[in-house]
Formats: sequence, structure tokens, C-alpha cells
Amino acid sequence: MTPAHLYDRLQHRRTERYLKRAWRHRHRFPRWRSRARRRVLVLVLGALMTALIGASLWTYTDAPAAYTLVLVLILGFLALWTMLQIVSARGDAPRDALDEYELALRDRARSVGLTVTQCAAFVPAVALMVLGQADSLPTRLAYTGGLLVIVALVIGSVTPTVILAWTRPDPDVDPDLEDL
Repeated sequence: MTPAHLYDRLQHRRTERYLKRAWRHRHRFPRWRSRARRRVLVLVLGALMTALIGASLWTYTDAPAAYTLVLVLILGFLALWTMLQIVSARGDAPRDALDEYELALRDRARSVGLTVTQCAAFVPAVALMVLGQADSLPTRLAYTGGLLVIVALVIGSVTPTVILAWTRPDPDVDPDLEDL
């Protein structure tokens, strides 16, 4: 088998999995699929990520409650992120599942997401490099800095779906789901 053939098979299988998952979740959260409700989810996700940055900085003080708060915020993020993925539906779609317009929107959003990732991860990385020059630093600095880099990577990775959830118009109403 040639690498091109393997790549085509992988893309075909990925598209099938995505379409099955979209079909399985099509009935979930019907009232949250409007633009206004998606924007509420985006704002709550932004507040949660801001709180996660604050909790990550708080771990530098070595307060036990900070670690618990980070864990709770991560669990809240996972639940909210899953919900946003379901209601926005196109942020992680493979190429073959999209038309040309959706593909162009997704590619632009991914480009912005890459830029956000680079900028957001740059700040804690430089801070770790600068602060790492001191001779007597607590080991918590590495943990806090690493956590901030992870949060920056997560912020960048969710950016494309956040952009699409914020900007896409309301979907067409499915007659089977109107009464839900």
C-alpha cells in the first residue's frame, strides 16, 4: 500500500466516525444550538479559562485548595467543551464532511487558533526562562509554569471551535427536533 492510499483510508474512516458521532448527538441540546446560546457557552468557557489561569497562578503559593480548584475547573472545562463541540458541530470536522464555504471558515478559524496558541504559550515559556535564571527558585515554579503552558495550549486548541460557535448563523430547524 502506498502512503497516499493509507492517508485516503484514514481520512475516509475519520469522516465516517465524525458523521456517525454527529448523527448520534444530533438530538442533544437542541435549545443550545442557536447563536445566542452558543455565545453564552463561549462566554462561560472564557470565564472558566480565565479562572483556570488564576487558579494555575495560585498553585505557586502551594495552597492545597488551589490544586483542588484546578481539578474542578478542568472537569468543568471538559463538560462545557464537550457541550460546545456538540452544539457547534463543525469545529473538528474532517475535510470530506464539509462544503467549500464551511471548509474555508474552518481553515480560517484554525489559522487564528494557531496564532493564539503561539502567542499564549510564548508568555509563560518566556517567564519560565527568565525566572529560571535565579539560583534558588522553588520547584513550584516549574509546576505553575508548566500548568500555564498547558492552559495556553488548551486555549489555542479550543479557539477554532469558539470562533465558529460565535460567528456561525443559527442552524436550520430540524422538524423532528422542533417539539423537544
